Amino acid sequence: MCFSKKILGGVIVLSVLLTLYSADFSCYAKSASKQDKSVSEETDDRLIPDGIKIGEHDVSGLSVSKAEKIIEDSFAKYDTVHFSLTANGKSVDATGKDLCICPADKRIVKRAANYGKTGNMLERFKAANDIESGRGKTFELTLGTDKKKLKQYIKGISKQFNDAASDNTLVKEGNAFIFKEGKSGVVLDEKSATQQISDFLSQEWDGKDATIELPTMMKEPRGSKEELSQITDLLGAYSTDFSSSAASRANNVSNGARLINGTILFPGDEFSVLDTITPFNEENGYQLAGSYENGTTVETFGGGICQVSSTLYGAVRQAELEVVTRSCHSMVINYVPPSQDAAISESGSKDFQIKNNKKYPVLIEGYTDGGIIYFNIYGKEEDDPSHSVDYETEITEVKVQNTTWVASESLPLGQMSTSTVGHTGYKAKLWKVIYENGEEIDRYVYNNSTYNPSNRTVVVGVATPDASLKGAMINAVSTQNPDAIAAAVSTLAPGAYNPSIFTIKPKYEVTVKEEDEAAKKEETTKGPAEQEPAPQPPVEQPAVEQPSVEQPPAEAPVVEGTENPI
Repeated sequence: MCFSKKILGGVIVLSVLLTLYSADFSCYAKSASKQDKSVSEETDDRLIPDGIKIGEHDVSGLSVSKAEKIIEDSFAKYDTVHFSLTANGKSVDATGKDLCICPADKRIVKRAANYGKTGNMLERFKAANDIESGRGKTFELTLGTDKKKLKQYIKGISKQFNDAASDNTLVKEGNAFIFKEGKSGVVLDEKSATQQISDFLSQEWDGKDATIELPTMMKEPRGSKEELSQITDLLGAYSTDFSSSAASRANNVSNGARLINGTILFPGDEFSVLDTITPFNEENGYQLAGSYENGTTVETFGGGICQVSSTLYGAVRQAELEVVTRSCHSMVINYVPPSQDAAISESGSKDFQIKNNKKYPVLIEGYTDGGIIYFNIYGKEEDDPSHSVDYETEITEVKVQNTTWVASESLPLGQMSTSTVGHTGYKAKLWKVIYENGEEIDRYVYNNSTYNPSNRTVVVGVATPDASLKGAMINAVSTQNPDAIAAAVSTLAPGAYNPSIFTIKPKYEVTVKEEDEAAKKEETTKGPAEQEPAPQPPVEQPAVEQPSVEQPPAEAPVVEGTENPI
């Protein structure tokens, strides 16, 4: 009886303590959870409790950021370890850095910081008791990999192991498709290879140079003659003009079309334009042509390739294939209307990806002829003959670029020259319009696109032997006021005055909808007393935008990388 009372008393005391700890630590847990979400990715100043180790590293009292740096540095020793990856009788040299070696638990430091503040009531009670008694806690630090990055690495080197396997395909000769047999071959099993490397590093590796045998599989040609014979109908077609392009740019457009031509997508297949047309180098058929890099025009291999992806985008829309990934240019281009482009940027991670959402295979034909690039998509027509689609661009906002006026003694007094043309910015929507028997039955927004403005620069000449005239012109330019500059030029150098340079006429205007047109017509029927006063023009009228045919769209300032544009 006495023993039972003691047990009962102990249970009661423990229950009370747990209840108190539960209330106390529930607050800690909530606080820790909130901290975890609000802490900056760059700096995490939360302190790790005393008595905590991560592997052999004592991180007691350190901030999370400092502890993470210690763990990161401890893994740097694996970056230079040599690995030999073998498969199909071939070998590829790699380093620990290539294999993305890192802690298996990427949140191990954050878990250490939250020790005693998360988990159920008993876990928090035990953790707090361990810390208070000096027993502490050691978190096991095990090797692992960043599987997402490792997967990308394996994908990049897989071709070095693979036989020249290919699917059965069709070759267009005249108006007929000729069946061509593919070839079977041994290829790397990328998914299994990624898992095998991860398992080896976490379970078997001793930290020294090693050889890893990777799994392979036999790839048989896809697409029987019967299956591919169903590709008979033209599902979508689109073309754009590049006839005024420089020879190098024209070469790149033709080369991009060549690399995509003949692609067959089976049901469910996804297709990446970037993966198909890269690398952008001379060996892959490209020449140097204009591209935009961080707001500056530069010569890069592949300049002009965006006209290829944008033309394909037009054919894809008409064929109603699924668009997986598409980006607009950072600045408006001139060979397709706004919202109808598809930008490509290897360093800026802009890709155009599509998926065959049909029940049958489709074939993409791409070629150039007479300065025109064509894309045709063939397959088996699944829609009723009464079905058709169209696409309409709606301009929702126009942002006229600013002008920087620069005084220069390189030009005679009052003479003006545009040194940087600049671009007008736009916001646009692309509407997909669906028709049955020629009657519109539905429409919806297919994409939204934003094109940034870029400032233009106008140089104003101040060269003259008359110091007073020169000073007056410099003062006018320093105001950056176009009215003041125009007045100064027309007064001080009337022969050099050019009014057109003070106006910018955007290529596109905000789309006027039918209801707006009706309201406008109604307004014109009012008498003089009823009409609203005409709006006054802005101080600086936008200047005539005259982009050259080769004008590339600039990469947005917040995005590093190179668009391989127009």
